[in-house]
Amino acid sequence: MSGHSKWATTKHKKAAIDAKRGKLFAKLIKNIEIAAKMGGPDLTGNPTLVDAVQKAKKQSVPNKNIDSAVKRGGGLDGVGVNYETIMYEVYGPQGVALLVECLTDNRNRAAMEVRTAVTRNGGTMADPGSVSRLFTRKGVVVVSKDQEGKSVSEDDVLEATLDAGAEDVNDHGESFEIQSEPGDVVAVRTSLQDAGIDYESADVLFVASMDIPVADPDAAGKVFKLVDVLDDLDDVQNVFTNADIPDDVLEAIDA
Repeated sequence: MSGHSKWATTKHKKAAIDAKRGKLFAKLIKNIEIAAKMGGPDLTGNPTLVDAVQKAKKQSVPNKNIDSAVKRGGGLDGVGVNYETIMYEVYGPQGVALLVECLTDNRNRAAMEVRTAVTRNGGTMADPGSVSRLFTRKGVVVVSKDQEGKSVSEDDVLEATLDAGAEDVNDHGESFEIQSEPGDVVAVRTSLQDAGIDYESADVLFVASMDIPVADPDAAGKVFKLVDVLDDLDDVQNVFTNADIPDDVLEAIDA
């Protein structure tokens, strides 16, 4: 993060824990169902569905679960799905901004659960537009520097992705983050694969245009708690924030 990337490592760790208890699997399955509903169940003509399926496979979601999700989303099981996307805008500790993306079949339940989580964990619901104006939708592809013993450099990433629409490459220690326009994320991901470079994740995310520094460990801990509580709600797919937490504070929180 730093809106996205600053705590990418922490988010990856949390994702591993989520996977063990089924939380991450459920969210990935929802993404597949929605992609199949919006663009049809045929992967050859639905790049959004291809991305959703690949992301699920990278997290070891069983193929039978993926196939079932494609059928449900595409209406091939005779039932189909009826989710809607809702964005909630929140102010957290120290005035940090959060966008809470929900994918739900019950708008009232989602609203109540998000509001309860926010008010009980030091946050306040924000007026529509007051938070979303601080974020921009971007394609974000994360590439590990160490790939099966081979080291990937920034020049390698730039050479592979510039013509595919990459706008910026950020160095985050153990990985590179490539940003692009949302519509170019598939091309960037594909260009990396064509160059023999594997990627950790490829998503369309909300990236903060300006970060809010949170250098106090106590305040940073409260931000993380709010994000974690929201992230654990069944209807919440993603939480984005403009909190910029220094590495030493992250280490203190982990400790």
